[in-house]
Amino acid sequence: MKILIVDDDPNLRQLYGVELEEEGYEIVLAASGKEALEKFDTESPDIVTLDILMPGMDGIEVLRKMKEKNPELPVIMSTAYDYRDDFSVWASEAYVVKSADLSELKDTIKRLIKEKNLGA
Repeated sequence: MKILIVDDDPNLRQLYGVELEEEGYEIVLAASGKEALEKFDTESPDIVTLDILMPGMDGIEVLRKMKEKNPELPVIMSTAYDYRDDFSVWASEAYVVKSADLSELKDTIKRLIKEKNLGA
């Protein structure tokens, strides 16, 4: 199971990468929307965690471009702010508020794998 982690915060990107690798996932990291789209094309991830607020191309724009290419791809929007009332994030399969405790993110990934029959 390959997960693309997109976040402009290098510390958070590293934390997510280490924690999710320990769970047995293959991890691909991207620091920007542009890099995320490049890695999306070359790495073919099974799931994407996507920061909303990034300089340049924001997560909403990246989400739209990814969904145009692969509408079935599970995307987890990740942010320090509560965007649940913003309709544009509804195109994603899940929404997680950033935290040093990654149990919500890990549970969400496991749920999406089960729901989407990924790796089956």
